[in-house]
Amino acid sequence: MAFRTILAVAGLEHGDADIDLAASLCAEVGAHLSVFVVAFAAPPPIGAYAAMISDAWVQERQADTARLEERLAAITARLSGLDISADIAGSYCETAWADDAIGRRGRYADLTLIGPDLLGADTLKEKALEGALFWSGKPVLLMPKSAPPTLQPGRVMVAWDSRIEASRALREALDLLKSAQEVRLVLVDPEEGEDAHGDEPGADAAIYLVRHGVRVGVDRLPSSGRPVAEVLRRHASDMAADMIVMGAYGHSRLRQRILGGVTRSMIEEPPLPVLLAR
Repeated sequence: MAFRTILAVAGLEHGDADIDLAASLCAEVGAHLSVFVVAFAAPPPIGAYAAMISDAWVQERQADTARLEERLAAITARLSGLDISADIAGSYCETAWADDAIGRRGRYADLTLIGPDLLGADTLKEKALEGALFWSGKPVLLMPKSAPPTLQPGRVMVAWDSRIEASRALREALDLLKSAQEVRLVLVDPEEGEDAHGDEPGADAAIYLVRHGVRVGVDRLPSSGRPVAEVLRRHASDMAADMIVMGAYGHSRLRQRILGGVTRSMIEEPPLPVLLAR
């Protein structure tokens, strides 16, 4: 799909670099920029001393609310000179509900950007990823610091495992794939059969892309005992890919957290821009 609105998530203390990056992507593809600033609310006092410190807690929340308003004003001024359309909103919310707030905001964008600033912010990164992937219904773009920012990549590697998440990623990235010079559909240890990749692994997905005008080839790779994420990283480097497109969280989040998984590995160390969809 075409990316006409890009969401950038920021905090009170960080996120300016990500906003600038999102603005450059919007300028590149003629998109609207939506900025959402999240401030984590101070937890309410509990226990025997709650009554004694409640005034301090109220004052802390009032101060945080004032800081959020100042932050929104500063971002508004930062964007005022740019030649793109933009809107700015904020939320002062409990940490536990931040992912829900971000997800709701993401429903009105085509893409949520997780840039270098957010990738280095542990709690806000987790909340932004959870919200965007599980509550917005839209894809996420991971953009590491070393990667040239673009939504018009020349070479794209698609990690294909025949799951519904990978199918969603293909659909969300169609416009991007159609404009690419080269697209490689990459399968690691693919299994044949009706319940897996079919009689010829990768063929059905490649035909689907060809019907949309995508120039695509299929690479079937053995893992040889290596983690799948490592195989994908190496192949992306070998083909000089500008972006990876892949489905996110094919297994439950609990299993991913305990065992790791390809999604978790890519989130922790994205080798280049990674478009995730679920």
